[in-house]
Amino acid sequence: MTGPNKNTKFPLANYNRLCFLKNIVTNPNIIIGDYTYYDDFENVENFEKNIKYHFDFLDDKLIIGKFCMIASDVKFIMNGGNHLTNSLTTYPFAIFGNGWEKAMEGKSYPHKGDINIGNDVWIGYNATIMAGVTIGDGAIIATNATVIKDVEPYSVIGGNPAHVIKKRFSEDMISTLLELKWWNWDIKKITENIQNLTNDNINKLID
Repeated sequence: MTGPNKNTKFPLANYNRLCFLKNIVTNPNIIIGDYTYYDDFENVENFEKNIKYHFDFLDDKLIIGKFCMIASDVKFIMNGGNHLTNSLTTYPFAIFGNGWEKAMEGKSYPHKGDINIGNDVWIGYNATIMAGVTIGDGAIIATNATVIKDVEPYSVIGGNPAHVIKKRFSEDMISTLLELKWWNWDIKKITENIQNLTNDNINKLID
């Protein structure tokens, strides 16, 4: 046995509210790694609905690594939600036309970049991730957190705005895990090591 089929939509028998995300997303600017799952209280189709202001013409991307866990109502705020902030007003006159078309001539709305989520990241219920944020491997994002800046690997963060609550492991152990990159192992090797992956003795994983 080598675990569930990564290409199935619903890996739990008779349960259609948890899906392997890469098999349900339709937008080419949403890139999802193997075995990353989304669990929704109502319908997994809500995932793409919760990616807000994601306009094709901006070409920004939501990139999520392998083996991530994403809870219901997690929201991603993309660059289409940005307004001018250094001008006298943030009001988007140009989108309404009717004599306001030239309001943005010589100007452009802020573009903070893609959202990048690492591997083995757990994002709790109703968390919000803002445009341009990178979340490192192994991080945990607490319920209701609003993430406005980058998150270091294996950090636990929470709050609004989100702040670091603690590191999951010592710096040495984090460095070792980032070197191992277990999520890139062959699935047979991962399966052989699931007992080691689910305890806290990194030496067994290395051996």
